[in-house]
Amino acid sequence: MAKQFNLSAGYFSDMLRSLTGLTAQQQIHEKMIEKAKEMLTTTNMSVSEIAYRFGFEYPQSFNKLFKNKTNQTPLQYR
Repeated sequence: MAKQFNLSAGYFSDMLRSLTGLTAQQQIHEKMIEKAKEMLTTTNMSVSEIAYRFGFEYPQSFNKLFKNKTNQTPLQYR
C-alpha cells in the first residue's frame, strides 16, 4: 500500500502509527482477525481454508496469530 502512495514502507508505517497508534502490520493484523472472526461465525469454512484464504502457507501460523490476538484458538472462538 505504501508503494501506491509513493512512500517508503517505514515512513508509511510511521505515519499510520502517528495517526492511529498502530503500525501498518498491526492494522493489517487487526483487520484480518476481524474478518476471520466473521468468517468463523458465518461460514462453514475450515480454519485451514480461512488461513489459506488470508495467504498463510501453514494454518498453524494463522492459529498462532489468532490466539495471540484473541487469547482463543479459532476453533474455540467458533
